[in-house]
Amino acid sequence: MNALTVLMALLSAMSNAAATVLQRRASVGLRPLPGSGPLVITERLLQPLARLGWWGGAVATGVSAICQVIALDAGRLSVVQPLLATELLFALLIGALVFRRRPSPALWRAFLMLAFGLAIFLLAASPSGGGNDASGARWLAVGGAVAGFVVVLVLVALHLRGLARAAVLGTATAACFATTAALIKEVTGRFPDGAGAVLTTWYTYVAAAVGLLSVVLLQWTLRTGSLTGSQPALTLGDALISVALGALLFGERIALGWHIVFEVLGVVLMAVGVLGLTGVHHALAGAAEWDETTPSTRLNGSGLNG
Repeated sequence: MNALTVLMALLSAMSNAAATVLQRRASVGLRPLPGSGPLVITERLLQPLARLGWWGGAVATGVSAICQVIALDAGRLSVVQPLLATELLFALLIGALVFRRRPSPALWRAFLMLAFGLAIFLLAASPSGGGNDASGARWLAVGGAVAGFVVVLVLVALHLRGLARAAVLGTATAACFATTAALIKEVTGRFPDGAGAVLTTWYTYVAAAVGLLSVVLLQWTLRTGSLTGSQPALTLGDALISVALGALLFGERIALGWHIVFEVLGVVLMAVGVLGLTGVHHALAGAAEWDETTPSTRLNGSGLNG
């Protein structure tokens, strides 16, 4: 892991967290639209665009994308995307400011648990090897499998409500974001050949299309339920799916043997941290979701300040 890769990945995570929180804030308190037809669904998706916060999130998304491209050009997919799991940590801090909620000590412990688990996993896995391109046949097989996975998740989500739907849609969105990152990684391998090589490869346009699909799914996810349901699925799902794509597409390797013990430990700690960051214990106690309050909520109110 080189310093540029780590720095750009962390900046990308922080920018994306800001984008998610700002766009979630823009999605809160909108006028309910009855009905379920295509026009109504489209209007629901477009409603947040009338708010300045949504556009602030869009700018942050652009910054995140630039940092991610630089990170993927400098490092491995199996390193960059797991580092983006820190987005959940940044989302907690930024969300606390935007929604005026003070994180409880329990959530700070979860914060540290996720960070510690991520560090253990990356140090134990020690991603190595791999290249910047994969064969068309490999892309067809792996891409087809991911597409099928996303379709199944979306169909399942249609039969769910609340946090469950947000979690399933978050996982589908994570798969699309991970695939977009893999496609960007493929495109960065053509940077040395100049702009012509980048603009004439189909990977560039498929990356743009999948990225657009990711944004659409993200908006649906944000309108479906609280960040406590969607954000863990988004961040942890992106990290784990990207590790798999790095191995399947680019031949990136992670250490095996006795390293597996610490890799599993890291994933478990990350999962425990994610569980704490979702604030499940607050939901069970009947507390309001921390990102569904009005801006006037005081810092010492309910929610994260449990």
